[in-house]
Amino acid sequence: MTQIWAEQALTPEGWQNHVTVTIADSGAIAGVRADTPPVGTRVGCLLPAPVNAHSHAFQRAMAGLTEARGPDPADSFWTWRRLMFRFLDRLDPDQVQAIAAFVQMEMLEAGYATNVEFHYLHHQPDGHPYPFLGEMASRIGAAADQSGIGLTLLPTFYQHGGCDQRPLGRGQIRFGNDLDGFAALHDSSHHAMATGPADWQMGVALHSLRAVARADIPFASGLGGGGPIHMHLAEQIAEVEEVESEWGQRPVEWALDHLDLDARWSLIHCTQMTRAETAALARSGANAVLCPITESNLGDGIFDCVHWMQNDGRLAIGSDSNIRIALAEELRVLEYSQRLRDRSRAALATPAHSTGRRLFDAMLAGGAIAAGRKTGALRNGDWADLMALDLTAPDLAGLSGDTILDSYIFAGGDGLVSDVWSAGRHMVRAGRHVERDRITTAYMRAINDLRAAL
Repeated sequence: MTQIWAEQALTPEGWQNHVTVTIADSGAIAGVRADTPPVGTRVGCLLPAPVNAHSHAFQRAMAGLTEARGPDPADSFWTWRRLMFRFLDRLDPDQVQAIAAFVQMEMLEAGYATNVEFHYLHHQPDGHPYPFLGEMASRIGAAADQSGIGLTLLPTFYQHGGCDQRPLGRGQIRFGNDLDGFAALHDSSHHAMATGPADWQMGVALHSLRAVARADIPFASGLGGGGPIHMHLAEQIAEVEEVESEWGQRPVEWALDHLDLDARWSLIHCTQMTRAETAALARSGANAVLCPITESNLGDGIFDCVHWMQNDGRLAIGSDSNIRIALAEELRVLEYSQRLRDRSRAALATPAHSTGRRLFDAMLAGGAIAAGRKTGALRNGDWADLMALDLTAPDLAGLSGDTILDSYIFAGGDGLVSDVWSAGRHMVRAGRHVERDRITTAYMRAINDLRAAL
């Protein structure tokens, strides 16, 4: 048994003082009691640690390398994508593992306890499978074993280069599978994951409507069993136009009419929706996974979070391209995008809860759904996914309750995170990952080799 004592903690009953959380040897929470004397590890403010609900780990090594304008004066997501494909020609399994471990370490230091990996880098650079089909999945797992992060792996079905079912281009061939090949790869990935800790999960992802055949969606989405199903949806105007031209409906319209959408489904970005689509998709019960930093960096557009939440929509937060791992900043960018669009303030606050509290609560609940993980609260039986904030820091000194969250998100940031536990594994202490030096050394070796080759 491990015990953590917090001056203040956010529990299912609300904010409480002098809280002791007991963690069983299994990594699950075994007890939560308020008004207790100090015992065990002492922290200032204890919170449930959120899920990072959408990540492409390998893209971390590209961060900061795509900010120059390309030869096309209309530089956009699609020119960034071409640069990403060139980068992919160089990546080997050892490099993928080192990059994944590094970005997972950064996630933990930012306060995330779980990585949902939208995993579509499956094959060798020439498109041929590795001798072990789940080689790349096993490397994501090996990285998580090094970093100690909780993991939900989503092997991703990527079949075609567009809605017209054109062949995959050179940069995409590492992603591609036909339906039988993907079923075999998913099974192989499942075997690779079976060696991990009990809190690891599996699900399935469809890359996007433009990358899969309509007829194959039911079988492919069913491979995840009862686990989560993820898919990019309505991210780019060109994507919306392509789906509408080929399939006769906009992506969200088609998904609402043809997919059995419910809480199993997590739909990524959704930055190109009409007001009616926003309301209908929110009411379907599907989860929206937002990645505000990446969506800003790629110029995707602004998700209409105000109307989404007014229609009781669920949401989670992810770091996507991993250009910057910054949990508090993701929430701040999301809220500020609403304010800039509508010329408002406290856009997502309610009379009952401040902006920070409402965003944090929504991220916890939606993240648990996106990960298929028993997490998101200081609650008996949930995994002990916990983050602590330093209440002696200038931005938090003397604060209590929801104001702590507001100041953490809008004034402080991830530097206020002192400790993080993932399923009881105490991986961040005094703001630093316990294996930072070893993981960073391997990452530096990997990116030095990549940059020399490029």
